[in-house]
Amino acid sequence: MFVLELTYTEPADRVDALLPAHVAWLDAQYAAGTFLASGRKNPRDGGVILATGSDREAIESLTRTDPFVTGGVCAYRVTEFYATKTAPELADHRDELPADA
Repeated sequence: MFVLELTYTEPADRVDALLPAHVAWLDAQYAAGTFLASGRKNPRDGGVILATGSDREAIESLTRTDPFVTGGVCAYRVTEFYATKTAPELADHRDELPADA
């Protein structure tokens, strides 16, 4: 599982101009089953996305397709973690620790 942290690199008016395209991109990732939760940070200097997947390279590649990135208004920080404990609703996304972890 991955925590995707967005940090805005441009003023809010530039971010807001790309918001409809960003939301459509989010919707596509939810439909694909990749994103589990997302929202703005408080204070509003970026956002956070909880994503599922087993391939960090694929997740990093996906972040580069975000209209916020292609529009030059945010940067991503990707943190991979093992979700060894979850709420019952996320049981399908639980991980086993690898032998070398």
